[in-house]
Amino acid sequence: MTIKVAIAGARGKMGVEAVHTMMKQDGMDLVAVLDYKNGAATLGGLDLFPDHYTAPIYTDFERLVAETNPDVFLDLTSPESVYEHTKQALQYNVRPVVGTTGFTEAQLEELTELANDKNLGCIIAPNFAIGAILMMKFAKEAAKYFPDVEIIEMHHDRKLDAPSGTGIKTAQMISEVRAEKQQGHPNEKETHTGARGANYDGMHIHSVRLPGLVAHQQVMFGGNGELLTIRHDSLNRESFMGGITFCVEEVMKRDTLIYGLENII
Repeated sequence: MTIKVAIAGARGKMGVEAVHTMMKQDGMDLVAVLDYKNGAATLGGLDLFPDHYTAPIYTDFERLVAETNPDVFLDLTSPESVYEHTKQALQYNVRPVVGTTGFTEAQLEELTELANDKNLGCIIAPNFAIGAILMMKFAKEAAKYFPDVEIIEMHHDRKLDAPSGTGIKTAQMISEVRAEKQQGHPNEKETHTGARGANYDGMHIHSVRLPGLVAHQQVMFGGNGELLTIRHDSLNRESFMGGITFCVEEVMKRDTLIYGLENII
């Protein structure tokens, strides 16, 4: 069976890499692109892609679905639009695979209910890199023995959300096994607001944004006389493509929403 895929966010750096991956992938067919800027009839009409990339570009999701009938909708856009895209895909019986973060808890609950009602798979992955998923799993295991932990996530300076979805997801996983604890001195005071980073159940998440970075995270655990650091680095966006193709295949087998690849790897 060939899986028909539509992509939103094809102009972005992740999107460009995903388009090339879909075009080379056996068993997958890139049938359409959602792009509100448009500017061309097909991908091949954009400077970013070769002429033989003939997937049509749509500005209207309903028309995209009616004319190309995709099985999977891969969203690599922005936090501002990803919720509406995911909800719309489910409403039109298209399985979403989402690599954009920025969902609220209420939105995730609503989308979970919608996926359940439709008996449709939906995968929301704060990080598609397999190594990053293992980093989060290892950090959760370590937190059983090291309750003092801080997360430092580092990304390129074009990233819109902070902390990153991976940073938040890591903190959520750690909090499942770690007794809540406010770290640092009880009388600690920030002389500059934000110096200690975001506070999640007493642990701190620090966000670094610099040109030259792609996606990196280290989880630091402190104990008596020792430190444990678990780190993952994505050196280029190709590191995410294995996870994307895995999710496109896996979402076809599912009938509910899955938040985080650690739940299926």
